[in-house]
Amino acid sequence: MCCPVLTYGAVCYIETIHRSSICANTPGGVSRDTDGPCDSAFFGRFGTLDGADPHLGSSMEVDGPLATQRKRTTTKSGRAAGGSGFGNRVKGFGRRIGGRGPWWSKLIRWVAFLGVAGALALAATFFILYRAIAIPDANADFQTQTTQVYYSDGKHKLGEFARQDRESISIDEVPASMQAAAIAAEDRSFYSNRGIDIKGIIRAARDNTTSGSVQSGGSTITQQYVKILYLTQERSYSRKVKEAILSVKIHNQLSKKEILEGYLNTIYFGNGAYGVEVASQTYFGKPASKLNYAQSALLATIINSPSYYDPYAEGAKDRIQPRFSYVLNGMVKSGAITAEQAAKFSDRIPSVVDKKNSSRFSGSKGYLLSLVQNQMQSLDFTDDQIYGGGLRIVTTFDYNKQKKAIESVKALRPDAKELHQALVSVQPGTGAVRAMYGGRDYLKNQVNWATAPTQPGSTFKAFAVIAALEDGYSLTTRLNGNSPLFKDGKEIAFNQGDSLGKSFGFIPLSTATQESVNTAFVDLVDQMEDGPDKVIKAAQQAGIPKRLLDRERKNENGSFPLVTPLGYFGVAPVDMANAYATLAAGGKRADWFVIQKVSDYRGDSLYKHEVKTKQTIPEDVAADTIAALQGVVRSGTGTNGNTVCTTAGKTGTATAGPDDDQHVSSSWFAGFTPKLATAVMYNRGKLGNADLEGYMVPFFGGQIPAKTFKLYMDQVLDPSDCGTFPPPANLQSDKGPVYREPAPKPERTTKPKPKPEPTRTTPSPTTPKPTAPQPTAPDPTQPTTPATPAPTTPSPQSRE
Repeated sequence: MCCPVLTYGAVCYIETIHRSSICANTPGGVSRDTDGPCDSAFFGRFGTLDGADPHLGSSMEVDGPLATQRKRTTTKSGRAAGGSGFGNRVKGFGRRIGGRGPWWSKLIRWVAFLGVAGALALAATFFILYRAIAIPDANADFQTQTTQVYYSDGKHKLGEFARQDRESISIDEVPASMQAAAIAAEDRSFYSNRGIDIKGIIRAARDNTTSGSVQSGGSTITQQYVKILYLTQERSYSRKVKEAILSVKIHNQLSKKEILEGYLNTIYFGNGAYGVEVASQTYFGKPASKLNYAQSALLATIINSPSYYDPYAEGAKDRIQPRFSYVLNGMVKSGAITAEQAAKFSDRIPSVVDKKNSSRFSGSKGYLLSLVQNQMQSLDFTDDQIYGGGLRIVTTFDYNKQKKAIESVKALRPDAKELHQALVSVQPGTGAVRAMYGGRDYLKNQVNWATAPTQPGSTFKAFAVIAALEDGYSLTTRLNGNSPLFKDGKEIAFNQGDSLGKSFGFIPLSTATQESVNTAFVDLVDQMEDGPDKVIKAAQQAGIPKRLLDRERKNENGSFPLVTPLGYFGVAPVDMANAYATLAAGGKRADWFVIQKVSDYRGDSLYKHEVKTKQTIPEDVAADTIAALQGVVRSGTGTNGNTVCTTAGKTGTATAGPDDDQHVSSSWFAGFTPKLATAVMYNRGKLGNADLEGYMVPFFGGQIPAKTFKLYMDQVLDPSDCGTFPPPANLQSDKGPVYREPAPKPERTTKPKPKPEPTRTTPSPTTPKPTAPQPTAPDPTQPTTPATPAPTTPSPQSRE
């Protein structure tokens, strides 16, 4: 046998060498099957190896002890513990890696070894995944399906969000400035990276951290293209890994020009525009081939976040300018433009054409669709999903209630184009918005007056009632309803609006609520310690957003003014309706919402709203507040709002302007039954605070708003299923004076009183004896002088 079987050592592979070739080159070589000189020549050259035949001859040259000659230790069982022990081989392997020297040098060698091993393992994993993951078919469904929006029944269609409006063009039609702008904005290493850019990810993290804002992203243009065209919007590590693998594959299969062309034809630019050609038409009214460098930079800016960098949004310039400058600077660095060109737009952005009208948003339904879009974004759905994901959105809007809301507003609104109306219905106990009228035509005025803050006037007094009852006062608390009201010699309030400016004298809180007496409510919060701040807290408990209340002005003492319950700052009708719904639900608050559920084009559920309630107002406080508000519609300022079901509510007529030149700025009625809460609001002008007088006659909240409320509610309520309010708790006061009914006028008997009568009759002292005239006219006139002051309003003052 020419070559022996090798069992140990680093040359164990020699057995695989074609031994005939070795023997053929050895002088005197013999057959491969017989021992001969070739064996001696071979092993004389390489030395004796462990396991070689002991009779190979003396011609072998040995430089040192062979493995078989080394002393072996034996175990208790008599077996050799040396060469055949796995543990010793591992230890030997470790010693060879660590080498000799101090511990830190060994540590360095080990770290280096593990780093190399890890890199090799990572490379092997990447190679395996690269071979295993195939490029999928393009998202054809993503490109073709439209998002549908439905009413709460899931059958009646409310509208749809624009499908991808796209016109693909070749890269040769895209100006060099647009190509450079996209690369400067999204992937500055585009021409040098291989689909992914590790350095770019690290650099983006550093730049965004040091700048304090998001200036650059870690995804390359290739990765973004892959994500849009081949993958879903799923947020997971597995999708990111797949995205990276596919990006490398796409890089290897397509040229950079092809990738950039596909990207610019696919990416979303906002306002329903997909691709650079439609985006150019949308924002500048011209084809992409005619774009200049500044317009290109603006389009590239929008790519990063189409909704945030929307040029048509309020305050767009302040949001766009930093990112726009970042793109221009990138174009300068790449040599696409000069520094002088970039400097021309250092403090301005290119102008855009007027926003295109879309029939999808025409009329009052446009306000609903716009709100749905905003709510979808707040739920972390992307613009791509909303406008092109083929979603099925079911809202909370009731088809019949929405229809009746529009009809009711149209039936009673005055013929004045400057007037704005809002009507919102919220379901108590859930917060579901069942109907919303925010304006006449969204395309003509994008302000949704159902969600825009407006001075609420006396509808805010309901929160003063809640605050007082929680603080130890009651509906029988005595209040000063005289007008004007003075404090420290200074006039602080007077009655107006639905109370018609009357002076009411001293009255209980229940009457003050029923008649909407301004001075009485100012007196109430003045009696309470930190009264205005407690009213604000009660409003928050009911559902008025804290962010709205926190930004309102306070006086020099850092607290809210005494006129806080009169509703001098803005509240959105939807928030007011929801706050009143909290009362209708017995003090249980739920946040209002309009998105009921969302599913994808396959029907798989993506989102479903979960109703969450919290007892924010004590049940007994809510019960007595409801009782007070029932008095408003039963016999107070809101009788025009009494519906077919048991109703509670409050009128509101707000004023604005300086004390010496105030005008009526808004007119409200907010009310509820056990199963539905609704707020109706009228205002005027661009900002919603212009004078209503002359445009809305009469302008009091107890008139047109209350009548609109009743007309709508009577059509949507079921008289046979009204529900019931809790009975009044009749909370007793432990603070403040209690109102007492004035003593009734003393009743005089018809029996004459002869003795006192002569003494009070001065004209006839000479009459010898009283005659028949004694019980006649002089008798009833006698008690008039003492009787007159007894029941008048000053009498309660004497009880203080």
